[in-house]
Order: sequence, then C-alpha cells, then structure tokens
Amino acid sequence: MISSFFLSLALAAGVLAQSSVSPVAEKIAALRDAPTQVDRIKLLDKDSDFTFNFLNATATKGAGGSAVGATVANFPALVNNAMAMTIGFLGPCGMNTPHTHPRATEMLYVVNGTLSSGMIAENGARFVFNTLEAGSAMIFPKGSIHFQQNEGCEPMMFVAALNNEDPGVESIAQRYFGLPPDVVAASLGDLGVQEVAGIESMIPDNIALGTQECLDRCGLSRGDQPTTQRQPRNANNALPGQSSDDWAATSTAARWQSTAAPDSPHATSTHYTRNTQQTGALFGALAEDAQTVASKGVSHSVLIALVVVVSVMGLGYLGLAVFYFVSRRRRAAEKANRWYVRPEMSCRKLVPTSEERVAEEKYDPTP
Repeated sequence: MISSFFLSLALAAGVLAQSSVSPVAEKIAALRDAPTQVDRIKLLDKDSDFTFNFLNATATKGAGGSAVGATVANFPALVNNAMAMTIGFLGPCGMNTPHTHPRATEMLYVVNGTLSSGMIAENGARFVFNTLEAGSAMIFPKGSIHFQQNEGCEPMMFVAALNNEDPGVESIAQRYFGLPPDVVAASLGDLGVQEVAGIESMIPDNIALGTQECLDRCGLSRGDQPTTQRQPRNANNALPGQSSDDWAATSTAARWQSTAAPDSPHATSTHYTRNTQQTGALFGALAEDAQTVASKGVSHSVLIALVVVVSVMGLGYLGLAVFYFVSRRRRAAEKANRWYVRPEMSCRKLVPTSEERVAEEKYDPTP
C-alpha cells in the first residue's frame, strides 16, 4: 500500500513537471529530436510558423531605446538553421552597451542615421572603431566585446544577423560586477567591496543613454535610468549585507543596505550610501572623453560634487561664526558681572585692612 502511494506521488510529480513545460519548449524539443528537415517542417504545420514579427515581440528596453531578438527561444523555426537576428531601435544618443555573443559572429547593418561602433576581439588585439552611415555594415567576430551608439539626435535602426540560432548575449558591465564583490574589488586594484556594490547598483539597463558629448549636443539630460538587468545573487556572489531573501530577485542598493541589522558588521549607513553614489558619479565623470571635459570645463557630476562640498564647508564656517559670537557675548556678560558693585555698597568697607587693625590695637583704652 505504501509503495502504491509513492508510485502515485511520483506519477503526479511527473505530470506536474510536464505541465510546467511551455508549448514553445515542447515544440523546440520535438524539432531538435526530428531526424530530417522534412520531419521538422511537418512539426511546423502552420505557414505562420515560418514568420516572425519584430514589431510585436518582447523587446529588451532601456532609457536609450530597445532591441528585439529572434532566436530559437522565441522562434522555433530557427532550429537547425544556425542563424538568428536582432533589430535595434536606438533613440537619440542611445547606446547598445558593450556586450558579447559567446556562440555567434554578428554582422550589423545600419538602416538609417549614423552609428558609431567599436570592438575588441581578445587580449592583444587592437581596438577597432568605425562610424557607419546608412547602408553600411560591420562584422563582429564571435566572443568579441562590441558596442553601438546612435550619434544623431533622431531615432535610428539597425539589423544584426548572427550565425547561431542561440547566439547568447553577455552584457559586460552587469556580468562583470555580478562576480563576487571581493574578486571585482581585487581586480580593480583593491577598490573596496562596498564601493563595488555601490557602482553595481547604478549600471543602467541596455539600451542605455550614450556619451555625455552626444547628450549635450542634442540637448538631452541623462536623468534616472532603470537598473533591472543586474546579475542575480546567491551565497557565492552576494553583496555586503545581502540575505537569502534577496537572492531570488536582484535587489536595489537601498534594499540590500536595509537587510543588515543596525548592529551587524555589514550594516551600512546613509553616509556610506552618499559616498558610493559620489564614487559612481566620479567614475562616470572619468569615463567622459578629454574633448568633452575640455569643452565644458568640468563635467556635471564633478560640478555637483563641488557644489555639495562648498555648501557643506559654508555651513561649517557659519556654525563656527555663530559659536564664536555666542561665546564672545557670554564672556562679556561674565566680565560685566564680575566688576559690578551695588551703589549702596560702593562706599562701605566690609573687611578692615591690616593697617586699620593695627591702629585699633594701638588706641585700645582697655588695660
């Protein structure tokens, strides 16, 4: 009877596991198991199974635009065809931030506008940079770090073909800062674990807003950008003060700071939060090119930091001035009280002097 119970339990678990598999995943698995192309076409029994609408698909969105990818994950007809495609819609100064495709070479075609793009293929390889006009294309070898930015003040579009049905995307900044914080800190010259956590919380989602020079030229403000594409955490790469409750969903900096108890060694104060934000701002200022800094004199981040420092110093000097004047008035009042004599007591001698005592003894009538 017990064995029957466990058998029923196992069967129920199997049914639940099968029911949790999506229809798309089931179709992909069947297409991979199909021995021939004819069998795969039989499984794709609708003519519409061979079409993909980029304007009606789930997009990766950021403050600078969006990108839609057709891969085997959302377009099963790509199974065994060794290709995929991405359409990028970049707003003014929008940047497809540095990333790699671990399983595919990419060829990118500019539909309209002007696109700047650069790549580094591997250690020892030189940096390759091009400005592409409409009708031009650029190739990015498999695994190379590359980026694209709309250099215009109007929206533009690009089309990227990849030679793998599952090319993969690895965003460099999010994944690098998703490593254990102490490892990242050490690789940056012992920057500091807390500073690493503060910078990680400010990495914007792809597609992000691009360089400050472009934003200034187009009259745009960077403002706040979403940060939802951060690396998920577990016990091996947790941020300081982060608990297991925060690992399932990547939390914001404010949330992981609040998880530490006030007396915990990982507890983080508001003072630290401001320091990490200023550190991130300074890193952003350092990232601006020399031409931008020369044209503006100083960056907005540095200017804000200077204003804050000057304001704090001004408040400090004001406090010192108030303390000085209050102390001065107090000393003046004490001095006045020390030398004050009531009028009725001004002509009276309360204690005889030594000369008066001698004189009294000399003329004392008693024998």
